[in-house]
Parts: sequence; C-alpha cells; structure tokens
Amino acid sequence: MKKYNGSILIVEDDEDVAITSRMILKQYFECIEVLPSPKSLESRLRQETYDVILLDMNFKAGVTSGNEGLFWLNRIQALSPLTQVVLQTAYGDIDLAVRSIKEGAVDFLAKPWDKDKLVTTVINAFKQALARRENREPKVRQKAQHQYLNHGQGTFIASAPSMRNVLKTIEQVSGTDANVLILGENGTGKELVAWAIHNQSKRADQAFVSVDLGAVPPSLFESEMFGHEKGSFTDAKETRVGKFELADKGTLFLDEIGNLSPDLQIKLLSALQNRNISRIGSNTVIHADVRIICATNAPLNDLVRRGAFRNDLYYRINTVEIQLPALRDRKEDIPLLFDYYFEEYCRRYHKTFSVDPALAQQLTRYDWPGNVRELQHAIERAVILCSRPELTIDDFQLYGPTMQAEEADRSLNLSNIERDAIRHALKKFNGNLSRAAEELGIGRTTLYRKMEAYGIGRTEGA
Repeated sequence: MKKYNGSILIVEDDEDVAITSRMILKQYFECIEVLPSPKSLESRLRQETYDVILLDMNFKAGVTSGNEGLFWLNRIQALSPLTQVVLQTAYGDIDLAVRSIKEGAVDFLAKPWDKDKLVTTVINAFKQALARRENREPKVRQKAQHQYLNHGQGTFIASAPSMRNVLKTIEQVSGTDANVLILGENGTGKELVAWAIHNQSKRADQAFVSVDLGAVPPSLFESEMFGHEKGSFTDAKETRVGKFELADKGTLFLDEIGNLSPDLQIKLLSALQNRNISRIGSNTVIHADVRIICATNAPLNDLVRRGAFRNDLYYRINTVEIQLPALRDRKEDIPLLFDYYFEEYCRRYHKTFSVDPALAQQLTRYDWPGNVRELQHAIERAVILCSRPELTIDDFQLYGPTMQAEEADRSLNLSNIERDAIRHALKKFNGNLSRAAEELGIGRTTLYRKMEAYGIGRTEGA
C-alpha cells in the first residue's frame, strides 16, 4: 500500500493511545511523531511543519472541560496556520464537538474510537491540509514575484560599430528560449544586455530574476536557488520560494557564474537539465519554466580546460554566446551614454547645468577601465559636486595614464607641462592657492614661487 507523503503529529498523554495511534497511522503516512505533552509544542512548530496534528483535549489529571485542547488549538493556528487539527477526548459531548469545530478544528474524535474511524478522519484532514497549502502556494509565489515584475533596468544604449553584432544577436535570440552566455569585463553592462533580451522576448511581461552567484554563500546556495520549507533546517522559520520558482514563466539571470564552485556546478546542472527542482525539506518536484541567461567576466574556456568549470555545464548554458566589448572599444557610445546619465542624475538631484561643448569629446580620451559603470558613477559624482553653472572636464576626477592628451595641443616639454598643470589647478579652484597647492601635491610657498617663475598671475585661473 502506497503511503501518503504527509507529516502527522500526535499529542497524547495516554501512552497506550499514543502507541496505538502511531502503529495504525504509520501504515498510511510517511512521518508520524508523538509528543506526550503540549509543553514543547510551540518550539516543535517553530522547527517543523506538520500537515495534521491529532490533539488530545485534556492533559491535567481530573480535568475534563477540554479547555486545554482549545487553548492549544488556537496556538497551533497562530504558529502554523496551514496545519489541520483533529481534537480527541474521552469526555466528548455534542456541545464540545461543536465548539471545537467553531474554534477551527477540522474534526473531532471521541475516545474510544475504532481504527477505521481514526484512519478516515486523519486522511480527510490531510487532504484538506494539502488543498489549503495548494491554494496558498500561488499567493505566496505571486507575492514574492511581485518585486521582480515590471522593474526593468536602465536603457541599453549602443550605436558603435563594434556593438552591431551584439545588437543583431540580441534581436535574433530574443524570440527564442535558447540559453545565452554573456561574456565581458566588469561594468560593461552584461545585465543590461540580459534585460534587453528579456524585454524583447515573449516572457517580457513575466519576472526577470537576477542572482549574483558570486555573492551567494555555498551553504545557502540550495535555499537561495531552490527554496526551503519551514522547519527544514535550524533557521528556516518560514517557507521560502527559491529563485527558480520566482522566475517561473520568466527569465533567470545568473551573474558571475564563473565563480561557482565545482560541487555547486553539479547542483545547478541538475536543475538546468530538466528545469525540475525541489525545495529543501520537501520531496515535491516543482517544474520551473524559466529562460536561462548567464554572465561572467571570467575566461570560461580556460576554466574548462583547467577542469575548474564543468564542460557539460558550459555547453548547457552556452547555446548562444554574446561577447560584450569594453567601453574603450566602443568610444563612439560615450556621448550618448553621457547624455543619458547626465539627464538622469540632474533629474534625480534636482540640478540644472549647461555643459561644456568640448566635454563629451574630452571624455572619450579616457580609457574607462571600469567601463560603463565607471562612466556612470563619474557623471553622478560630477553632477552632485559641481557648484558652477557649467559642467566641465574639471569636474571629473579621472586618474591614471589612460587620460590621453592630443599630441597637437599639448607640449611634452616638462616646464610647459608644469605651467599648464598650475594654470589648470588655479582654474579648477577659482584662484584658491591652498586648494590648488593641495591638488598639485606641493606646498603653498612652492606654488607661489613657481607662479612667479612662470609669470602666472593668481587671477589667471579665477
């Protein structure tokens, strides 16, 4: 006889009744537990989830009112609202049975009961528990999914010749459910590409769920990705819907997949093969209809050759590959990106500026090692800190050897370079010698002496 995959708790102080109940019900259910007293019931409910609790109504000697059972019935409903409760007592009467049902019990058993009556009552309670749980599951999932619906990221901006293949591939792959692997340096906009694919696909109205695999601790990977049931481990105080379920009918974006350890790669591969997962603490198989898009800045081919990344997982996620160029290889997009982020941050911080006509071209002379993300943050910082009516290149702190000078406009003579640097610093700080000297990394007295040597007036930069 096939057993029900249910969990039953018997709370009974009569040892003979508890043993008999357990022996009978064990033939029909996978898990039967017994508590001789309700004293530890609350702590048990915080750790475990039960489908049905068979609860005695009187535990104190000489007490026959049933009030104890009704008290614990209310506590069970507060702590585990999906659990069905069957009350039983040797001192049953019609009024007590009616009161029990009104208080929320699914049924009432008067002792002594016969085997068939016990089995039928508990099976019916179990089926009602399943129905209640099934009715609640879509609501739990919908509530969790809400945060992932209609919350698209920024616009994907691209017009440079080096981006034509990227745009063409996005257009070609969006109409399919093919797995996509996006490769590129940090900050190049891999998640924006994933959003662009999602927004042009038939799943656009469904959830887009992004997971940074590099930030998920290995011990929480299964809980984060597949979910868990209440009580499945020490800190599982409530049921959690995993990312695969949240992305059902939508897109699951797995960022930094190259950081996944070999043992976690196996678990992910198993889920990707047939899109079937099970929450921790549950044997129920859940099918997740998800479109998988992965991204990494790691050289996956090298990792596969070294055995650090499974080749079967690599082929599973790499149906279509998109190589995203660095910003230094698509500098034609910098003016468009500047316009977009400048408008966004002026609006966000309630600022109004004019823009130096030469600024966009000047920004293209920098190589942007942090790519689009660095450009975005540089624009935000400039908008916040600029106190003049016009935004210029002086409002951007661009460091390192990548800030390129135009050969025709700038002399390589050291004296000329030093003179230009002093004038630039004075202009940046409106003639404030202390701040200019600090910017140049020299003392105020040294700055004053060099200004005299180069014939630079204090007001030249003001």
